[in-house]
Amino acid sequence: MHVSVHSNIPTPMLPELYNTTRKDIPEDTLAGIVEGVVSGEGYGIESLILVYCGSTMSRRINNEFLCHDYPTDTITFRYDEGRLIDGEVYICLDIVNENAERYGVDSLNELMRVTAHSALHLVGYTDATEEEREVMRSREDYYLQKFSPGAH
Repeated sequence: MHVSVHSNIPTPMLPELYNTTRKDIPEDTLAGIVEGVVSGEGYGIESLILVYCGSTMSRRINNEFLCHDYPTDTITFRYDEGRLIDGEVYICLDIVNENAERYGVDSLNELMRVTAHSALHLVGYTDATEEEREVMRSREDYYLQKFSPGAH
């Protein structure tokens, strides 16, 4: 007798990545970091759009949805709850580059850190308090070492 086993677990999806700027970014590496953080934290991706944009788009989204009239490094939207993520992330390359200069780090390393940070927001981490920021920074460091050696 043959028994067919069907799983209700959907096939994991990779994030869709869009670069709305003229700047070159390592799209495969960035998508891999997000997928690695999400799966490493025990989540999957149902539908996830990553948009790497400039300060004009970041400011518009920040103003429209969060009532903040300035660009920011990342804006993360999670549309569901549970272990499968449906969401969007907007990362502003202009602000990432400004922050890299301010902190004296390589722009690519800062981009990877902000990307990991955004993925951590998707899985529920927050950074409103100093303690939460320390936990997030520790998780960022962990994933950057794991998925992009030398990127911290």
